[in-house]
Amino acid sequence: MSVSPSLRAAARSVYRDLWRASRTTFSGDALVLAAFREKMRNDAMEQRLITDEQALQVRFKEGRDVAAFLRRNVVQAERTRVRDEEDGLDTYKIRLTEHSELGNNESIKNPEQMTEMPRKQRKRDRAVAQDSPPVAPSGAPRFYSQLKKAHKQREIPSLLETDLEETFVRGSGPGGQSINKTQNNVQLLHKPTGIRVSCQETRSLEQNRKLARRILLEKLDKLSNPGLSKGELQKAKQLERERRRRRKAKKKAHKKEEMSGSADSDASY
Repeated sequence: MSVSPSLRAAARSVYRDLWRASRTTFSGDALVLAAFREKMRNDAMEQRLITDEQALQVRFKEGRDVAAFLRRNVVQAERTRVRDEEDGLDTYKIRLTEHSELGNNESIKNPEQMTEMPRKQRKRDRAVAQDSPPVAPSGAPRFYSQLKKAHKQREIPSLLETDLEETFVRGSGPGGQSINKTQNNVQLLHKPTGIRVSCQETRSLEQNRKLARRILLEKLDKLSNPGLSKGELQKAKQLERERRRRRKAKKKAHKKEEMSGSADSDASY
Protein backbone atom coordinates (compact mmCIF):
# COMPACT_ATOMS: atom_id res chain seq x y z
CA MET A 1 0.00 0.00 0.00
CA SER A 2 1.47 3.33 -1.11
CA VAL A 3 1.19 6.65 0.68
CA SER A 4 -1.05 9.28 -0.88
CA PRO A 5 0.43 12.56 -2.18
CA SER A 6 -1.40 14.53 0.52
CA LEU A 7 0.31 12.50 3.27
CA ARG A 8 3.69 13.03 1.61
CA ALA A 9 3.04 16.78 1.55
CA ALA A 10 2.05 16.71 5.22
CA ALA A 11 5.24 14.81 6.09
CA ARG A 12 7.36 17.41 4.28
CA SER A 13 5.52 20.21 6.07
CA VAL A 14 6.14 18.68 9.51
CA TYR A 15 9.81 18.08 8.65
CA ARG A 16 10.28 21.71 7.59
CA ASP A 17 8.52 22.89 10.74
CA LEU A 18 10.88 20.87 12.94
CA TRP A 19 13.89 22.04 10.91
CA ARG A 20 13.00 25.71 11.38
CA ALA A 21 12.16 25.27 15.07
CA SER A 22 15.51 23.61 15.73
CA ARG A 23 17.32 26.38 13.88
CA THR A 24 15.56 29.00 15.99
CA THR A 25 16.08 27.20 19.30
CA PHE A 26 19.59 25.71 18.95
CA SER A 27 21.25 28.38 16.83
CA GLY A 28 23.85 29.02 19.52
CA ASP A 29 24.81 25.37 20.03
CA ALA A 30 26.09 23.65 16.91
CA LEU A 31 26.54 20.24 18.57
CA VAL A 32 22.99 20.06 19.90
CA LEU A 33 21.62 21.32 16.59
CA ALA A 34 23.52 18.66 14.62
CA ALA A 35 22.42 15.90 17.00
CA PHE A 36 18.76 16.96 16.82
CA ARG A 37 18.76 17.08 13.03
CA GLU A 38 20.45 13.69 12.84
CA LYS A 39 17.61 12.33 14.97
CA MET A 40 15.15 13.98 12.58
CA ARG A 41 16.73 12.25 9.58
CA ASN A 42 16.63 8.85 11.28
CA ASP A 43 12.97 9.29 12.22
CA ALA A 44 12.15 10.37 8.67
CA MET A 45 13.82 7.22 7.26
CA GLU A 46 11.79 5.03 9.64
CA GLN A 47 8.61 6.91 8.75
CA ARG A 48 8.97 5.99 5.07
CA LEU A 49 8.26 2.36 5.99
CA ILE A 50 4.89 3.23 7.58
CA THR A 51 1.87 2.95 5.29
CA ASP A 52 -0.95 3.18 7.84
CA GLU A 53 -2.68 6.55 7.52
CA GLN A 54 -3.70 6.77 11.19
CA ALA A 55 -0.19 5.96 12.40
CA LEU A 56 1.22 8.64 10.11
CA GLN A 57 -1.29 11.20 11.38
CA VAL A 58 -0.23 10.43 14.96
CA ARG A 59 3.45 10.94 14.06
CA PHE A 60 2.63 14.21 12.28
CA LYS A 61 0.83 15.50 15.38
CA GLU A 62 3.77 14.52 17.59
CA GLY A 63 6.17 16.33 15.26
CA ARG A 64 4.11 19.52 15.36
CA ASP A 65 3.88 19.33 19.15
CA VAL A 66 7.67 18.97 19.41
CA ALA A 67 8.20 21.95 17.13
CA ALA A 68 5.81 24.09 19.19
CA PHE A 69 7.51 22.99 22.41
CA LEU A 70 10.94 23.91 21.06
CA ARG A 71 9.78 27.38 20.09
CA ARG A 72 7.86 28.17 23.27
CA ASN A 73 9.48 26.34 26.17
CA VAL A 74 13.20 25.94 25.38
CA VAL A 75 15.61 28.83 25.91
CA GLN A 76 19.39 29.01 25.73
CA ALA A 77 21.72 30.53 28.29
CA GLU A 78 25.31 31.54 27.53
CA ARG A 79 27.84 32.36 30.25
CA THR A 80 29.30 35.77 29.53
CA ARG A 81 31.46 36.20 32.66
CA VAL A 82 33.19 33.64 34.86
CA ARG A 83 32.68 33.79 38.60
CA ASP A 84 34.12 36.99 39.97
CA GLU A 85 36.01 37.08 43.25
CA GLU A 86 34.18 40.21 44.36
CA ASP A 87 30.58 39.00 44.20
CA GLY A 88 31.18 35.29 43.57
CA LEU A 89 28.56 35.15 40.81
CA ASP A 90 28.56 34.06 37.18
CA THR A 91 26.89 36.15 34.52
CA TYR A 92 24.68 34.47 31.94
CA LYS A 93 22.92 35.78 28.89
CA ILE A 94 19.51 34.22 28.22
CA ARG A 95 18.28 34.17 24.66
CA LEU A 96 14.53 34.63 24.21
CA THR A 97 12.58 34.83 20.96
CA GLU A 98 9.19 36.14 19.97
CA HIS A 99 7.82 32.61 20.39
CA SER A 100 9.06 32.12 23.97
CA GLU A 101 6.19 31.53 26.37
CA LEU A 102 6.37 33.93 29.31
CA GLY A 103 4.23 33.43 32.39
CA ASN A 104 3.25 35.50 35.39
CA ASN A 105 5.98 35.96 38.01
CA GLU A 106 3.63 36.84 40.88
CA SER A 107 3.79 33.27 42.19
CA ILE A 108 7.59 33.48 42.20
CA LYS A 109 7.74 36.90 43.86
CA ASN A 110 5.19 35.98 46.55
CA PRO A 111 5.47 32.23 47.18
CA GLU A 112 3.16 30.50 49.61
CA GLN A 113 4.58 29.89 53.05
CA MET A 114 5.40 26.23 53.60
CA THR A 115 5.32 24.88 57.12
CA GLU A 116 7.23 21.72 56.22
CA MET A 117 9.43 20.46 53.43
CA PRO A 118 7.43 18.39 50.91
CA ARG A 119 10.09 15.70 50.94
CA LYS A 120 9.75 15.15 54.70
CA GLN A 121 5.98 15.12 54.40
CA ARG A 122 6.12 12.46 51.68
CA LYS A 123 8.43 10.29 53.77
CA ARG A 124 6.12 10.59 56.78
CA ASP A 125 3.03 9.76 54.73
CA ARG A 126 4.77 6.76 53.19
CA ALA A 127 5.81 5.45 56.61
CA VAL A 128 2.26 5.82 57.94
CA ALA A 129 0.84 4.03 54.90
CA GLN A 130 3.25 1.13 55.30
CA ASP A 131 2.47 0.63 58.98
CA SER A 132 -1.29 0.95 58.59
CA PRO A 133 -3.47 -2.01 57.53
CA PRO A 134 -4.60 -2.18 53.90
CA VAL A 135 -7.58 -0.01 53.07
CA ALA A 136 -10.56 -2.01 51.87
CA PRO A 137 -13.46 -0.72 49.76
CA SER A 138 -16.34 1.02 51.48
CA GLY A 139 -18.43 -1.43 53.47
CA ALA A 140 -15.71 -4.10 53.68
CA PRO A 141 -13.66 -4.81 56.82
CA ARG A 142 -10.20 -3.27 56.99
CA PHE A 143 -8.30 -5.98 58.82
CA TYR A 144 -7.51 -9.31 57.19
CA SER A 145 -9.00 -11.44 59.99
CA GLN A 146 -12.33 -9.63 59.74
CA LEU A 147 -12.16 -9.71 55.95
CA LYS A 148 -11.60 -13.48 55.99
CA LYS A 149 -14.62 -14.00 58.25
CA ALA A 150 -16.82 -11.78 56.09
CA HIS A 151 -15.56 -13.60 52.98
CA LYS A 152 -16.81 -16.93 54.35
CA GLN A 153 -20.20 -15.44 55.22
CA ARG A 154 -20.74 -13.73 51.86
CA GLU A 155 -23.53 -14.77 49.50
CA ILE A 156 -22.07 -16.34 46.36
CA PRO A 157 -24.07 -15.42 43.23
CA SER A 158 -25.68 -18.22 41.26
CA LEU A 159 -24.79 -18.86 37.63
CA LEU A 160 -27.79 -20.06 35.63
CA GLU A 161 -27.37 -21.60 32.21
CA THR A 162 -30.47 -19.76 31.03
CA ASP A 163 -28.69 -16.45 31.64
CA LEU A 164 -25.72 -17.43 29.48
CA GLU A 165 -25.09 -16.97 25.77
CA GLU A 166 -22.31 -19.35 24.73
CA THR A 167 -20.42 -19.27 21.45
CA PHE A 168 -17.42 -21.18 20.13
CA VAL A 169 -14.87 -19.59 17.80
CA ARG A 170 -11.66 -20.76 16.25
CA GLY A 171 -8.63 -20.43 18.47
CA SER A 172 -5.50 -18.40 17.76
CA GLY A 173 -1.91 -18.32 18.92
CA PRO A 174 0.60 -21.10 19.60
CA GLY A 175 -0.53 -24.68 19.88
CA GLY A 176 -0.58 -26.04 16.35
CA GLN A 177 -3.60 -27.37 14.49
CA SER A 178 -5.33 -28.35 17.74
CA ILE A 179 -5.70 -24.62 18.46
CA ASN A 180 -5.81 -22.86 15.11
CA LYS A 181 -8.15 -25.27 13.25
CA THR A 182 -10.67 -26.12 15.98
CA GLN A 183 -13.37 -24.06 17.63
CA ASN A 184 -12.09 -24.41 21.19
CA ASN A 185 -12.25 -20.73 22.18
CA VAL A 186 -15.26 -20.41 24.49
CA GLN A 187 -16.99 -17.05 24.80
CA LEU A 188 -19.67 -16.47 27.42
CA LEU A 189 -22.05 -13.55 27.73
CA HIS A 190 -23.96 -13.05 30.98
CA LYS A 191 -27.20 -11.45 29.78
CA PRO A 192 -28.37 -9.80 33.04
CA THR A 193 -25.07 -7.94 33.63
CA GLY A 194 -23.58 -7.82 30.12
CA ILE A 195 -20.26 -9.29 31.33
CA ARG A 196 -18.41 -11.15 28.59
CA VAL A 197 -15.51 -13.56 29.10
CA SER A 198 -13.48 -15.79 26.80
CA CYS A 199 -11.31 -18.79 27.58
CA GLN A 200 -8.71 -20.63 25.52
CA GLU A 201 -6.48 -21.98 28.28
CA THR A 202 -6.41 -25.61 27.11
CA ARG A 203 -6.88 -27.58 23.91
CA SER A 204 -9.96 -29.30 25.31
CA LEU A 205 -13.27 -27.65 24.60
CA GLU A 206 -14.92 -29.09 27.72
CA GLN A 207 -12.12 -27.85 29.96
CA ASN A 208 -12.36 -24.37 28.44
CA ARG A 209 -16.13 -24.36 29.06
CA LYS A 210 -15.57 -25.14 32.74
CA LEU A 211 -12.83 -22.55 33.09
CA ALA A 212 -14.91 -19.89 31.33
CA ARG A 213 -17.74 -20.42 33.79
CA ARG A 214 -15.31 -20.24 36.69
CA ILE A 215 -13.91 -16.92 35.40
CA LEU A 216 -17.41 -15.54 34.91
CA LEU A 217 -18.44 -16.62 38.40
CA GLU A 218 -15.41 -14.82 39.89
CA LYS A 219 -16.38 -11.64 38.05
CA LEU A 220 -19.96 -11.89 39.30
CA ASP A 221 -18.67 -12.51 42.83
CA LYS A 222 -16.53 -9.40 42.61
CA LEU A 223 -19.50 -7.41 41.35
CA SER A 224 -21.95 -8.70 43.99
CA ASN A 225 -19.52 -8.63 46.92
CA PRO A 226 -17.18 -5.65 46.51
CA GLY A 227 -14.11 -6.10 48.66
CA LEU A 228 -15.03 -9.65 49.67
CA SER A 229 -14.37 -11.73 46.57
CA LYS A 230 -11.78 -14.50 46.42
CA GLY A 231 -9.31 -12.48 44.35
CA GLU A 232 -9.54 -9.46 46.65
CA LEU A 233 -9.09 -11.73 49.69
CA GLN A 234 -5.85 -13.07 48.19
CA LYS A 235 -4.62 -9.52 47.56
CA ALA A 236 -5.46 -8.53 51.13
CA LYS A 237 -3.64 -11.62 52.41
CA GLN A 238 -0.51 -10.69 50.46
CA LEU A 239 -0.66 -7.09 51.71
CA GLU A 240 -1.06 -8.32 55.28
CA ARG A 241 2.00 -10.54 54.91
CA GLU A 242 4.07 -7.67 53.57
CA ARG A 243 2.88 -5.37 56.36
CA ARG A 244 3.82 -7.91 59.02
CA ARG A 245 7.18 -8.51 57.38
CA ARG A 246 7.92 -4.78 57.41
CA ARG A 247 6.89 -4.46 61.07
CA LYS A 248 9.07 -7.42 62.00
CA ALA A 249 12.08 -6.02 60.16
CA LYS A 250 11.52 -2.59 61.72
CA LYS A 251 11.28 -4.09 65.18
CA LYS A 252 14.44 -6.12 64.60
CA ALA A 253 16.35 -3.07 63.39
CA HIS A 254 15.16 -1.05 66.41
CA LYS A 255 16.27 -3.79 68.77
CA LYS A 256 19.65 -3.97 67.06
CA GLU A 257 20.11 -0.20 67.45
CA GLU A 258 19.29 -0.44 71.17
CA MET A 259 21.80 -3.23 71.66
CA SER A 260 24.53 -1.32 69.82
CA GLY A 261 23.76 1.83 71.85
CA SER A 262 23.99 -0.07 75.15
CA ALA A 263 27.27 -1.66 74.04
CA ASP A 264 28.73 1.76 73.22
CA SER A 265 27.69 3.12 76.62
CA ASP A 266 29.33 0.15 78.42
CA ALA A 267 32.51 0.66 76.43
CA SER A 268 32.62 4.32 77.41
CA TYR A 269 32.62 3.34 81.08
